[in-house]
Amino acid sequence: MSWLQLHINTTPENAPAAEQAMQKHGALSITLADNADQPIFEPELGETPLWNETRVTGLFNAGINTRETLEKILASCSDEEAACQWQILEDKDWEREWMSHYHPIQCGENFWICPSWTAPPAPDAINLLLDPGLAFGTGTHPTTFMCLQWIATQQFHNSYVIDYGCGSGILGIAALLHGADKVIGTDIDPQALLATRENVKRNHLESDIFPVYFPNKCPEQKADFVLANILAGPLVELAPTLCALLKPQGKICLSGILKTQEEAIVKAYEAYIDIDNIHQDDQWICVTGHAR
Repeated sequence: MSWLQLHINTTPENAPAAEQAMQKHGALSITLADNADQPIFEPELGETPLWNETRVTGLFNAGINTRETLEKILASCSDEEAACQWQILEDKDWEREWMSHYHPIQCGENFWICPSWTAPPAPDAINLLLDPGLAFGTGTHPTTFMCLQWIATQQFHNSYVIDYGCGSGILGIAALLHGADKVIGTDIDPQALLATRENVKRNHLESDIFPVYFPNKCPEQKADFVLANILAGPLVELAPTLCALLKPQGKICLSGILKTQEEAIVKAYEAYIDIDNIHQDDQWICVTGHAR
């Protein structure tokens, strides 16, 4: 089965009207995207930013009358001069399409992240088998990759770890495969808790050594390691909470941070920990330190 996509290139001011017009006239789904290679990494609290040049795309059944539908949409949004284009979208197995582009990633000399549907390239290495589902964390993004590289250098034997914002569970599972005794995972997203549980099973680990909780249900127990790959805003707000979870000399790894946000992170954490290293990959950084 085929579908039709309607692209409308417009301004941030006109984008909401185009979105509402598409919804009114039969769009099954609508997405807004950058039309000028202008990244937006993390909005301010309460802000919903749009790109200076915004592309609004609606998905429609292939049987519609494209000419009449377009006329109605442009009339509804009062933007008859907007640049528009219809495109045929062939139906695909989108899950398999994504899977075909996700390959094993080497994160350390003897440590790989492997999609669960492929054979590990180094069978004798530490191989973390992963299917992220709807949760964040595959190892491909610089923030996750830097955390995994750091984990591969640490001594986790006999340690207790907290994976704060566990997503797919990738960081906590990596700690277990490197020798940690137990990991506690926490996330606000129920899909993340589900994905973590499934990935724990996928790596032949017992569920009781990586239990997961919503933050308000998380046990209050001090840890040897705290891992938090989220965003700079929440990390700043959570600084007292995360540092209070550390044992004396316990180590912390923070990521999801843009280089431009480094000063805010350092200021928030230096009252509680000694910062050991700030590693950069592209526009992102990973901050590591230890409790005094």
